Order: sequence, then structure tokens, then C-alpha cells
Amino acid sequence: MNMHQGIFISFEGVDGVGKTTQVNRLRDELEAMGREVVVTREPGGTALGTAIRRLLLHGVPVESADGEACADIAPRTEALLFAADRAQHVAEVIRPALERGAVVITDRYCDSSLAYQAGGRELTAAEIRSLSMWATDGLLPVRTYLLDMDPALSHTRLDHDEDRMEAAGSAFQRRTRQAFLDLAAREPNRFRVIDASGTVEEVWQAIREDFVGLL
Repeated sequence: MNMHQGIFISFEGVDGVGKTTQVNRLRDELEAMGREVVVTREPGGTALGTAIRRLLLHGVPVESADGEACADIAPRTEALLFAADRAQHVAEVIRPALERGAVVITDRYCDSSLAYQAGGRELTAAEIRSLSMWATDGLLPVRTYLLDMDPALSHTRLDHDEDRMEAAGSAFQRRTRQAFLDLAAREPNRFRVIDASGTVEEVWQAIREDFVGLL
């Protein structure tokens, strides 16, 4: 019997807020405490997920008369692809790790689907949520850190070419940020909203302070 209980943590926020940096800080801190830590991400935490992530972020290549173009992904199809990725992620990575007492930290989980698809793509939040809950058999993180920042500011921090989601425009990014904040307001016990516009160290201290309380 593992003396530790598994703990499931997610990090959320629009692109460029510094999630990866803070995920790595938390992993290092926990490993120094002697915990097993599994760091993963959505979409793409499994082999199947990596294939789905390619489709979601870069589109489906199709041959056309003027070279290669990308096929459109319909909103419902997009939602099902995210849900398929999540179902595999939970079955293959997250649940087994929690069952053996690890701390699982995921960079994005179901709240990203709710914010990006319901907030940004006009499917209803209830549809996305029930799809996610079905895909994961109801598994939610015990804590979700929402790194919050004005998307106009976070966008300038991106150090790679825009993918399909990032290129959706500033109104889309603003709607998505607001959708994240609305989700956090609805589930205050699970969410902690962290001001991500501070220094890496300031953001980390806010997360660390909360996390020590969780342990």
C-alpha cells in the first residue's frame, strides 16, 4: 500500500502565461520532497493524443490543385477529438499514476475545452462538460491553477509560430480568458486564480503557498 495518496493538479490559462515554467517548478519541488511526479499535457499526453494534437493544432492536410491545404475541422468533431484525447490520457496515464500514489500535474485539462470551445467556438458549455465528464469517467483535479493575464500581454511572450488556436484572433483570446475566469468563479474550491503578470518567482510563490496547504 502506498503511504501517499495520489494528487491530481491541473494548470490552465491562455497561451503564453507561463504554465510550462510553473509546472516544472512544482515538479522539482515535489521530487525534492521525495514524491513521484508525473507531468503530462493535453492535447497529446499519449501516443494517440500526439496524433490527435497534430490534427487539432495544425489541421488535416489535403492535396489540392495548388499544393497542400488544410481541411476544416467542424466544431463538434473538434470537441470529440479533444474528448478522445482526454479519455485515452486518463485511462493510460492519469488514473494509473494516481492509483500508485503519484502526483499528476497536467498542462491543460477539461477546463481548456470548456474555455476554448464553449468560450471561443460557440458550442454550449453543458455539452462540452458532459462530454468531458463521460470521457474521463468524472475525474477532476483536486486543484486547478489558473494563470491569468491579459491575452494581449501573454501573446507577446510566445516564442514560436502561432498554431490554429493561437491564431484565432484577439477577440477569441479575450473570450477565452473570460470563460476561464467564469469557470473559476463557479468552482472556487477547486480553482486558484494566480496573477501571471508578475515575475516567475512571484507566480511560483503564490502557487507554492497554496500547494503546501494542499499537502
